[in-house]
Amino acid sequence: MEVIEIIEIIIKLGVGLSILNVWLIKRDKETPFRGGGAMSMQEEFMSYGLSKKAMIAVGTFKCLFAVLLLISIFYSSEVLEYAGAIGIAVLMSGAILMHVKISDPAKKSIPAAIFLVLSVAVLFL
Repeated sequence: MEVIEIIEIIIKLGVGLSILNVWLIKRDKETPFRGGGAMSMQEEFMSYGLSKKAMIAVGTFKCLFAVLLLISIFYSSEVLEYAGAIGIAVLMSGAILMHVKISDPAKKSIPAAIFLVLSVAVLFL
C-alpha cells in the first residue's frame, strides 16, 4: 500500500466518522460551531430559517455520503468514492453558505470548510 492510499483512507475515516458523530451522537448537544448560537441541530436549522424536515433530509444525505466514503475504503469503487466525496463537498458548501447567510463568525464555518477541502482532496488522490 502506497503512502497516498494510506492518506486517502485516513481522510475518508476522519470525514466519514466525524460526520456520523455529529449527526448521530452530538445532534442534540451544544458545540462552538453551531450556527446562530444554537444549542442543538434543530435549533441550528431554525437559525438558518430551515425546517425540521430540511434538517432530517440534510442529515440523511450527510450520513449516506459519509457511509459511502467509509464503504469505499473496503470496496474499491470509484462510484462510491466519488458519490460520497462529491455529496459531502456539496453539502459542506451549503453549510458554509448558511453560516454566511446568518452572519456567523468565520470560525463557525471551519469544520465545514475542512470537510469540504478533504472531500475534494479524495477526488484527486
